[in-house]
Amino acid sequence: MTDTSTNPNTPAHLQHPRFRSRVVPVIVLNDPQHAVPLAHALLEGGIDVMEITLRSDAALDAIEAVAKAVPEMHLGAGTVTRASDVPRIIDAGARFALSPGCTDALVDAMRATGLPFIPGVMTPSEVMRARDHGFTLMKLFPAQQAGGIAMLKALGAPLPDVRFCPTGGVGPDNLREVLALPNVAMAGGSWLTPADALQAGDWPRITALAREAAAIARGQ
Repeated sequence: MTDTSTNPNTPAHLQHPRFRSRVVPVIVLNDPQHAVPLAHALLEGGIDVMEITLRSDAALDAIEAVAKAVPEMHLGAGTVTRASDVPRIIDAGARFALSPGCTDALVDAMRATGLPFIPGVMTPSEVMRARDHGFTLMKLFPAQQAGGIAMLKALGAPLPDVRFCPTGGVGPDNLREVLALPNVAMAGGSWLTPADALQAGDWPRITALAREAAAIARGQ
């Protein structure tokens, strides 16, 4: 992603992950054997980040598989909602974490890890609270229900020092418009890894979707 530079004195949990892609695939894996070929398919399509969500029993095994086999992939653990999730994702090999929300307990747990953390927000008060914790990059979730592009524009004026990763309702039809907003660092979505493609092991299809999204993100 762009603009990930941080002061080396900034605590690690407040730093921005250092991937290049401005599109973050949000992934639910039910078979950990799909994880490594999926990572390679995304890389081939020009996307160097993946968010494997803790929404299935296979998630931690999938994270571990990618961490060991595809070190060039910037591997995030998503749907981290409890402090007790944190040691599990570290043991599995995640390099950063994302959450749909932000609690004091979760922030405290991430502070001790040395891993970048992207907390979730939905309202101006939640944005301000996360900023008080020191965060400048946040996940707007669920973005569509929060107001989508209109909400992002509205937040930009009073909170110009915060950037967002809108997730939920972002897809190829609106990705270009979303990424054009000055307070959007990147966008997340599940359209890059459709369930039927994962089930079938259709990696060329996922590579094609990744390549299309990467081209949109480059302004092509």
